[in-house]
Amino acid sequence: MNEEKIIITAEECDVGKRLDAFASEKSSFTRARIQKMLEDGCVLLNCSTPPKSYKIKLGDTVELICAEPVSSEAQPEDIPIDIVYEDDDVAVINKPKGLVVHPAAGNESGTLVNALLFRLKESLSGIGGVIRPGIVHRIDKDTSGLLIVAKNDDAHLSLASQIKEHSARRVYYAIALGNIKESLTVDAPIGRHPVDRKKMAVTNKNSKPAVTHVEVIEHFPGCTLVRCILETGRTHQIRVHLSSIGHPILGDEVYGGIKNQVMQKYGKNLSGQCLHAGEITFTHPKTNKQINLSAPLPDYFEKILSSLRGSI
Repeated sequence: MNEEKIIITAEECDVGKRLDAFASEKSSFTRARIQKMLEDGCVLLNCSTPPKSYKIKLGDTVELICAEPVSSEAQPEDIPIDIVYEDDDVAVINKPKGLVVHPAAGNESGTLVNALLFRLKESLSGIGGVIRPGIVHRIDKDTSGLLIVAKNDDAHLSLASQIKEHSARRVYYAIALGNIKESLTVDAPIGRHPVDRKKMAVTNKNSKPAVTHVEVIEHFPGCTLVRCILETGRTHQIRVHLSSIGHPILGDEVYGGIKNQVMQKYGKNLSGQCLHAGEITFTHPKTNKQINLSAPLPDYFEKILSSLRGSI
């Protein structure tokens, strides 16, 4: 991602000012924009992530990290997608591993949004803007599985509310490294990593509550097949939570799932984490009926499981 960095050093006249006010005064950004940048981990204070209420001290160095703007409008592209459910209000996509959900710097085309614009044309909600039409929630590029798309604004608002209030149920399957002896719940807040802003971390600073229920399905030498039920939906939540308890996901280079014998044996050609959004349940925004959908494990996932079962 191309970025511009603005570095500001506090002088005597700045002492005591709130960080957001100080950064706004010293840059071209509004205070609201600075606050959003703080939430996104795009503001560093003396090379660390600061609290929003921080009061400036003499000599403080504030770094504003500004991502290069992307195209203002996504374009339709003829990219095959697997629609597992569709009606006048909602579509549910089984996203393949490796497909980015929406355009961003470095991925301006070839995304799920480009495919949706081609396949569904004008039948997408506008709440996500021209870059994210219809996108209610997202899953990582290298995570496969089910994703809900809203086809009008009323549906979008209803579905977004269900996700926010945790009434929509999302279940993922993962191969975690190491032996997870029994099912457990990870209740640990997640926020931006204090040093590497592109990563998330379990932290009490500028974080939000996060809860993942981890059910053990099957044990293998050196790893465990698990079913993860999200109670909340933070960025990289399952990947961060499993890594935080010493069981990163097979193939996850960002959170530690690569330097392992199982990874070396079974994941040589595995690009990214072995994680699949396999089940989703939500209330239909118009009919109020409960919709239960599932997507089978993708071929790459099944092949790894077959190899693991053959090693027992």
